[in-house]
Amino acid sequence: MEATIGTGTHGEPGVPDAFEHPRGIFCNRTLNLRKIQAVGYDMDYTLVHYHVALWEERAYGYIKDGLARLGWPVADLEFDPDLVVQGLVMDTERGNVVKANRFGYVKRAFHGTQPLGYREQRRAYRRTLVDLHDKRWRFMNTLFSLSEASIYLQLVDKLDAGQLPHGLGYDDLYQTVRETLDAAHIEGVLKADILADPDRYVDADPDVPLALLDQKNAGKKVLLITNSEWEYAAPLLGYAFDPHLPGDMTWQDLFDLAIVGARKPAFFSEGAPAFEVVGQGDDGRAVLRSHTGMLEEGRAYIGGNAALVEASLGLQGSEILYVGDHVFADVTTSKNVLRWRTALVLRPLEDEIEALDAWRGDQHRLSEMMAEKERLEAYFSALRLERQRNEQGYGPQTNRSADWLTERIATTRERLVAIDAEIGPLAVASSRLVNERWGPLMWAGNDKSHLARQIEASADVYTARVSNFLHYTPFVYLRNPRGTLPHDSETPQDAGLEDAARDLGVEDFGE
Repeated sequence: MEATIGTGTHGEPGVPDAFEHPRGIFCNRTLNLRKIQAVGYDMDYTLVHYHVALWEERAYGYIKDGLARLGWPVADLEFDPDLVVQGLVMDTERGNVVKANRFGYVKRAFHGTQPLGYREQRRAYRRTLVDLHDKRWRFMNTLFSLSEASIYLQLVDKLDAGQLPHGLGYDDLYQTVRETLDAAHIEGVLKADILADPDRYVDADPDVPLALLDQKNAGKKVLLITNSEWEYAAPLLGYAFDPHLPGDMTWQDLFDLAIVGARKPAFFSEGAPAFEVVGQGDDGRAVLRSHTGMLEEGRAYIGGNAALVEASLGLQGSEILYVGDHVFADVTTSKNVLRWRTALVLRPLEDEIEALDAWRGDQHRLSEMMAEKERLEAYFSALRLERQRNEQGYGPQTNRSADWLTERIATTRERLVAIDAEIGPLAVASSRLVNERWGPLMWAGNDKSHLARQIEASADVYTARVSNFLHYTPFVYLRNPRGTLPHDSETPQDAGLEDAARDLGVEDFGE
């Protein structure tokens, strides 16, 4: 099999070149791939990506159909792919979706499909922090959350308008949406649509099989650990992988162990038995037999557990890297329970990095103006304090008159107002990058978003595609950059008072 690296391997418009910034692997904690003996992979939105808007619109349609059968008035609802984004949090107590920063403070909120104004948002969340241990909050861990969150917000509007069954609360509403979507998954209708037309729904990445083949031939065990059932995983991997593998090799030959129906996150902490897949019926269903003892390489299994995988491979903990897209079920649990190394696949990261890179010049201007504003604010505050001490006769005093100080305070205030007028449009534009309603996934204003904090805490590395491992090689040593603390550099106030005074033509400040 031939694969070109560094020349835009996909040949598709809008797909970054393999060595461009959006295709990076970004490191939270040092990861030496040379010490990794096995690499496990989730399937959906990890090894196999989907065209998000098409998939989620289809899922939305099944939720809508299920609600219509309950007699709910949903015929007028339409899927809006930009209404929500991954990493937001549903507040099922208030019927809101919120974006929080790393500390849990709500920075932006929608009630139904309408944004909350500043005062309304402050009243709702002034004393409330997002705590994902509280069942009130539903974290949108993956792209699969978009359809249910979108229709939930639209239904909140209907509930508020009195168009839904009497006595229904916001949490009841969420539970009904969740159960309706789960029913579509259980019945298999959604995944049947995908298998019937994979060209339409699957966002093909022919470099993924080569990335895994490199790892396998470098001596690492390559594992499939997915919650998808055999009836879906086998044909989908055959579609996505087999045409891009050498010779007669199939996806089953690529994986040293293939585990489907894994039931993550319980897979990492419980001891479910494994059943070996020994064949496949005419209907595509797996033919199973019960299994005891160690798992055998080259075989496929349903169920099982992580402890059994470790024992079968003779590996444990940090010798295994697990790669998935679900913040909790894939990376948080495998790290917390087993101390496996972890990699998160975050496909929207690609678009976010491209948008932020394009914004870099404006961001530099914005940062410079903010630094100037902070210097002037410090100068403004110093003038006010000087006037206060002079007038009240305490502490260090100066011989500058109250009139002179009052005039200088007014001049500085005018300068601040002018700077605010320049900063305002840039700050607004910055907050709308990537998504008009919610802005960047990884940022909440100037702070890290709650999603970024979850990734930082649980994922050793993160990236937009599994195929990004291709040009890093199976032998790469990934090192995290040195972190920063607020006190690592001077604040604009520390160094800015004399600069601000000099800018205003005042040479004797502090005398």
